[in-house]
Order: sequence, then C-alpha cells, then structure tokens
Amino acid sequence: MLEFIEQELARHVVIPVIAIENTQAAIALTDALLEGGLPVVEITFRTSVAAEVIQTICRDRPNMVVGAGTILSVENLELAKRCGAKFGVAPGTNPQVVKRAAELRLPFVPGVATPSEIEHALALGCRCLKFFPAEAAGGAAMLAALSAPYQHTGVKFIPTGGVNPKNLADYLSLDTVIAVGGTWLAKKEDIAAGQWPQIRTRCREAAELVHKIRATNPVRTAAPTPGRDRGT
Repeated sequence: MLEFIEQELARHVVIPVIAIENTQAAIALTDALLEGGLPVVEITFRTSVAAEVIQTICRDRPNMVVGAGTILSVENLELAKRCGAKFGVAPGTNPQVVKRAAELRLPFVPGVATPSEIEHALALGCRCLKFFPAEAAGGAAMLAALSAPYQHTGVKFIPTGGVNPKNLADYLSLDTVIAVGGTWLAKKEDIAAGQWPQIRTRCREAAELVHKIRATNPVRTAAPTPGRDRGT
C-alpha cells in the first residue's frame, strides 16, 4: 500500500484537500483540478455529501485519483471504499481503522503530531503518516526535528494544515516529505461561487511552484537531534 502512495501521491506532490457542500459542483471542481495539472484530490468527510461526491467523481472522471479524508471510524472507511476511493486519510491514528484498511487493501494515511504518535503508527505497520495540523504543530522545523529519530525506519510524511505557497518550499526541502495536503487550492467559498478559473489557476501555479522548488532547492535530510550519536 505504501507503494501506491509513493507512486501516485508523491508523483503529484500537492494534494488538494477539499470539503465540498454541493454534489452538483463535483464534476466542475474535478475538471478545474485536472485542467490545473493536479489529477489527485482528497474529499473530506466533513460534509454530508462527501460520499456522494467521491462516488460521482470516481464514476464520471476515472482518471482522477480520489481519496477520502477525515476518516474517523471504520464506517467512514468502509463507505469510502464502497464509493470508489483509492486511498484514505485521517487526522489521527485509530488502530481499528488501520486494521480495517489493511483488510480492505485500501492505502491509508493516519495522522500524527508527536513522537509517541509516530511510534504508535509505526507499531501498527504504517510507514506514511499525515503530519497534522502542520503549521500549528510547529511547521517544517518541527517536522524536521520529529523526522530525525525515525528516518531510518523509512517513515514518510504528508504535512497538511496551514501549508501554502509561502511555506511549501520549507516542507519539500525535507526528504521525509513525499507530498503535502493543500486546502488553499479550492476553498469552500470559491466552490460555492463556482470560481473554477481561480481554482484552476491556483492548481497550475502550485504545480509550477513544485517544479521550480524541486529544480532549485536540493532535498535535505532531517535535522539531527541532540544526543542522536549516542543512540537516541
């Protein structure tokens, strides 16, 4: 399952994270993302129509890699799978959800924000984790420090929450970051107003920014922590 995440999510780097209120806007939104060069999306279970939106996109735009976000229960996970979601994401780490995701063979990214949470997720067999809420939890500097003691495990992160064009380079400079979740690409108010050109432009600018960052900024390893040479 990690292979899917590394091949699909890491290939596109920026994952639009979207809470959508209107099923009727699903296809227009998807087309804006596709035309902007981001053929991957995370539809969060923060609205009552999330499942229907996931099902609609998977059916009518099969070239879109659709994931389900804010998975807080086994029921959420199973519904996402039935609707056609290709991956799942959660803000925290629920052992029951992790176990069920493995049974369903649905790539799943649980959320973490502390060393203990990282160790818990690793013990459950998870190697790709959502760092959330990224900026509120200390940003790229915090993630660099958190990554250091666990880098040898092969763990990877998808920081989400407060990531934007101004700090994107900071996150992508870390070799433990394979992708980021971006809520700035398609905001609720823009979706409600049908601002598809603006959303398309933001996606295109994000894709171009990623290319520029990767071309000019070398990826760096996680910052060492005090005492690491003594085995900590």
